Amino acid sequence: MNRRDVGNVYFGPNHPMKPHRLCMTHHLVLSYELHNKMEVYVCTLFLPDEASQGISCGASTVSFPDYVEFLQRITPNTQELFSNEMVKYNLGEDCPVFDNLFEFCQIYAGGTIDAARRLNNQLCDIAINWAGGLHHAKKCEASGFCYINDLVLGILELLKYHARVLYIDIDVHHGDGVEEAFYFTDRVMTVSFHKYGDLFFPGTGDVKDGIDDGSFLRLFKTIILKVMECYAPGAIVLQCGADSLAGDRLGCFNLSIDGHAACVRFVKQLNLPLLVTGGGGYTKENVARCWTVETGALLGVELPNEIPENDYIKYFAPDYSLKCPSGHMENLNSKSYLNTIRQQVCENLSSIQHAPGVQMHEVPPDFYIPDFDEDELNPDERVNRHIQDKHIQRDDEYYEGDNDNDQTMDDS
Repeated sequence: MNRRDVGNVYFGPNHPMKPHRLCMTHHLVLSYELHNKMEVYVCTLFLPDEASQGISCGASTVSFPDYVEFLQRITPNTQELFSNEMVKYNLGEDCPVFDNLFEFCQIYAGGTIDAARRLNNQLCDIAINWAGGLHHAKKCEASGFCYINDLVLGILELLKYHARVLYIDIDVHHGDGVEEAFYFTDRVMTVSFHKYGDLFFPGTGDVKDGIDDGSFLRLFKTIILKVMECYAPGAIVLQCGADSLAGDRLGCFNLSIDGHAACVRFVKQLNLPLLVTGGGGYTKENVARCWTVETGALLGVELPNEIPENDYIKYFAPDYSLKCPSGHMENLNSKSYLNTIRQQVCENLSSIQHAPGVQMHEVPPDFYIPDFDEDELNPDERVNRHIQDKHIQRDDEYYEGDNDNDQTMDDS
């Protein structure tokens, strides 16, 4: 599986997770020419040995080796032979076995790990991996469409250089896998803004249906500022699940793209090393819109509302606009209820140790940040030394038009 085909995996015809949204985001970013304002990298692949990290940073291990090894060898053709393991590792309807499953995990997890390493080595201030953000995966099982928790892997990398890392999650679902991984260490604080109750997955974490931009942003800014004051992190990981947008197939919040992106702009203004990932999002044209607007926000670029011509333009009919407003769902979160949440959170933050210190740990070594492998490059398409030194993917390595494999994706 080619690393650029991460958006071409297929969970199944009735599954709400459509990695095809990554192809749509990719082409929308291209159509606005945002790639010209960024350094774009081909990520290295996540390696199974990296799953055993964590103990020296005060966290639980990321994944049990047996689970990772099982993901490597299971295929749609052999899954019936492993019924006990399928149950043990929670693979099935929500987390199906599909072609190139482990390669898919290697790409999205590798992207987040590489992003963290580049931040650690001061190669950038902000690193984005829209394919990442699979926050439900546990160390020994899949969960909620997630198989390997790339966010945990990325945070572990950041902890090699930073005493404290703040994890912020604006997905409509609770970031339970990340919270669980770092529950017993004060080196990571997880702050998740999500729907809770009414048997809503994963059933952990409390905000009611229909929250709108104004209510969400007031709560978000107040709490994050208090966290910054009390916790003083050295780096931030921001999971931008787009299922908190109005009209999402699985979500039930009522945020506009502008409201969602305002959270991203606010976190950017904190001026700390920032790793940004995707996450949930099941109305794929709105996911692509949202992550494109947020790419622009991270670059300080305001994008025109009229979507430029691109290979996926038909998905944005009939108005072909970039922004989509909030819906008409009633906001069931009263001011008194939100004030109670705000007060409780601020009281909890006031009771923790200010900027907790770090005990001495053996720090795992940095992995090498790889250069291009010239043996894998077409000899007729050599890159120049400047580009090679900066590990930047060339413009002509974005497949467009008739050469784009994205068009073959089953979109049912």
